[in-house]
Amino acid sequence: MKRQPSPLRNLRQKCGGSCTSDDDLPEVKLNTTPLIGVPFIRSRLKPPKSQKGMYYSTDWDKSALVSNFQKRGWLQVPSFNGDWNFYWACTQNCRYIFGIDHPYRMRSDQVINHFPNSVELSRKDLLIKNIKRYRKDLERRGDPLAQTHSPDTKLGIGGTRYKHLDIIPMTFVLPSDYQMFVEVFHRNPASTWIVKPCSKSQGVGIYLVNKLSKLKKYAYEARTFYPQINRDTCVISKYIDNPLLIGGKKFDLRLFVLVTTFNPLKAYLYKEGFCRFCTEKYDQTEIDNVFMHLTNVSIQKTNQEYNSIHGGKWPLQNLWLYLDSMRGEGVSEMLWSRITDTIRHTLDAVAPVMANDRHCFEVYGYDIIIDNNLKPWLIEINTSPSMHSTTTNDRMLKSRLIDNVLDVVVPPNCFPDEHWDKTPNPELLKNFTVLKPIPALKPTTEAPIRRKIRSSKKRKSKCTAIAPDVVGSSTPPPAEGEPKIKSNKKRR
Repeated sequence: MKRQPSPLRNLRQKCGGSCTSDDDLPEVKLNTTPLIGVPFIRSRLKPPKSQKGMYYSTDWDKSALVSNFQKRGWLQVPSFNGDWNFYWACTQNCRYIFGIDHPYRMRSDQVINHFPNSVELSRKDLLIKNIKRYRKDLERRGDPLAQTHSPDTKLGIGGTRYKHLDIIPMTFVLPSDYQMFVEVFHRNPASTWIVKPCSKSQGVGIYLVNKLSKLKKYAYEARTFYPQINRDTCVISKYIDNPLLIGGKKFDLRLFVLVTTFNPLKAYLYKEGFCRFCTEKYDQTEIDNVFMHLTNVSIQKTNQEYNSIHGGKWPLQNLWLYLDSMRGEGVSEMLWSRITDTIRHTLDAVAPVMANDRHCFEVYGYDIIIDNNLKPWLIEINTSPSMHSTTTNDRMLKSRLIDNVLDVVVPPNCFPDEHWDKTPNPELLKNFTVLKPIPALKPTTEAPIRRKIRSSKKRKSKCTAIAPDVVGSSTPPPAEGEPKIKSNKKRR
């Protein structure tokens, strides 16, 4: 039989690599042989008879991964023949497996580390679209979480009008939203904005602007028709210019979130993480200096001020100790609660559109920045957070993370099973904390009072007290425009 050409050739150019990690992208080795050939379809629907143990395959030759697989006694096999039970794949190979033109069906004893359309969270433009749709859906349902500020209220640094859903700065997609961006920019010409390509990683192509002249290319494309596939789509967000500084330097948080299923949503936040610091002190006026504005390790390590001993990273526990000592005891718990709500909102936003395949799980890398008012802002989400270790502490943290992930995603019998409900033993969660649903907010007090007044008009029975906090036996005067309520007291 004639060998089929590899469908993975030039896949990087087609996919763009938007959901790769900070450090692992240059080291990805795509398979040059089809993962599953057509002749193997029928024979791979059931596990091989000779199989007695767990077989794994991975596209990343990282010690944090391999050491944990080998510690469990798993044996490594190539990914192209489909003999694996556990596959830690890159996003490109995962998309190929779940592609509509690929006839392969995964076996019941196989599990993979990506959902088919994880790009809904990793691509910046799709993430913005999903969050905006999530806000509108809550508004249509009248959910108190979608409460907005009054039109005359001065908006905060993020520029959004929501009280509880202000988790990302005001963002537009270029060039399609260019005209809307110009209208907002003219209202505050002194503001600074940050431009990010939608399909890039490692800080490539990111820059700050405070003048419309730097966006002439998008202004031209907004006025001229181009096929959508040829457009270099970017997002432009309001820059958080009052970040929390430590030692005069800007930093952000890298947090890890494990999702085992989106329907129902089962997600866990890893309690350990780290801060990524810039190598130069922050100066708001120098917008062209990437070493004081961008925290990406791939950028900071090119600076001569980069310290390879600590890698520009700080354990998350050090941040909590610093905040409690400088801002007051309990501040860290308050900030952690805000961060968990922010992460839960993003997962709720994409849950309706995610392909919930029972063979999949995902480890997301969340990048969050904290402003000087201790408000967390979501920067971006990575579907392949870097497993590359820059320091000893970094290697130990990621090794513990993968060990904990395997305890949660693999069933108690230590063998993948698609019929498992993915409910792990609470003792196996260890450093993972469950991301619970956002508590329902109570509606405003005016709405229920008006409903009682309207309903009392239809009832012929005795009326109950409308305002229990008012002292006295007389009925409170009706509000302007409200029907009058007859007193139930008999005239003497």
